Amino acid sequence: MKRVAFIVSLSTVLGLVSCNSHKQEKEEVKDYPITNPIAMDTVVTKDYVSQIRSIKNIEVRTQEKGYLDAILVDEGQFVSQGQLLFRIRPQLHKAELEKTKAEVTEAQIELQNVETLANNNVVSKNEKAVAIARLQKAKAEMQLAQIHLNYTEVRAPFSGYVGRLNKRLGSLLDEGELLTTLSDNSNMYAYFNVSEVEYLNYESNPQSKGSDEVDLVMANSKVLPYKGRIETIEGEFNNETGNIAFRAKFPNPNKLLRNGETGKVRMSIPLEKALIIPQKTTYELQDKKYVFVVNKEGEVHAKQIAISYELPDLYVIDSGSISAKDQILLEGIQKVKEGDHVKANFQDPKKVLKALHLNAN
Repeated sequence: MKRVAFIVSLSTVLGLVSCNSHKQEKEEVKDYPITNPIAMDTVVTKDYVSQIRSIKNIEVRTQEKGYLDAILVDEGQFVSQGQLLFRIRPQLHKAELEKTKAEVTEAQIELQNVETLANNNVVSKNEKAVAIARLQKAKAEMQLAQIHLNYTEVRAPFSGYVGRLNKRLGSLLDEGELLTTLSDNSNMYAYFNVSEVEYLNYESNPQSKGSDEVDLVMANSKVLPYKGRIETIEGEFNNETGNIAFRAKFPNPNKLLRNGETGKVRMSIPLEKALIIPQKTTYELQDKKYVFVVNKEGEVHAKQIAISYELPDLYVIDSGSISAKDQILLEGIQKVKEGDHVKANFQDPKKVLKALHLNAN
């Protein structure tokens, strides 16, 4: 009886082991969908942090000393070219101008007398030349006095918006003191920095050069309704950051943009035969991206990839990472490990992308 019981127990154990082995085999040969990276033409967009500047923005400073006699504008006010903004007390300069006018009159009378005497050979021609020089000097001093008087009126050199008023009525001003700023906001510049690689791609890509239009995403995340255009690229790279500055010009007919704002320039970058994979085929380890490549024998191996651009549900990767011929695991990323064997179920990459698009909708 004991021997019979032992045989029954052994049979039971062997049966359980056999069942477990069958389960493991089934798990090992489980189907996993795989696909290829696909090479296709596409357009990616990238946002660059930008500083927004008026097409003209200047500091309005005094050119004369004196007391600030009148402030004829307010902060944020729009002014026209030639409009009077400030007046410095002019009495001293008016008196100086009257003095020089009198000196001009005196020099003119002296010249007339010398000419009469010279015509009668009473005085030499040299004395006449000296009288002429004195008159010219007096006229120059009068012109200079007129310029100083004109400088007591500070006018707008162009149409624009007045900035903060830095001085108050009655302030004693020195020459060169800052009164305010003036901004022409009819058009705006957006400055943004581009990496060396992106700069080289931009300059060497005829499609990029042919379409320089960009969008401006404002601080409230809304897109400015007017397209901008890349106009210039700075002459040299910043050695510290490795970037180079681009400048885009945006129309601003409704004067929504002001000098000093921030935003993001959204640039469209056309790519030829870009290598694209679904984002869900990747996983991250220590800030690096990987995919599982499945070889002909069904063996799984992790491979690091370099991502160039990010699209909705997709990555554009460097062709040096993997090729369009590589087969990568589409699903089950968290269920396999390095060296596992899987039964591959190939999925057409075009259908995979189409399914991602439908799911997104």
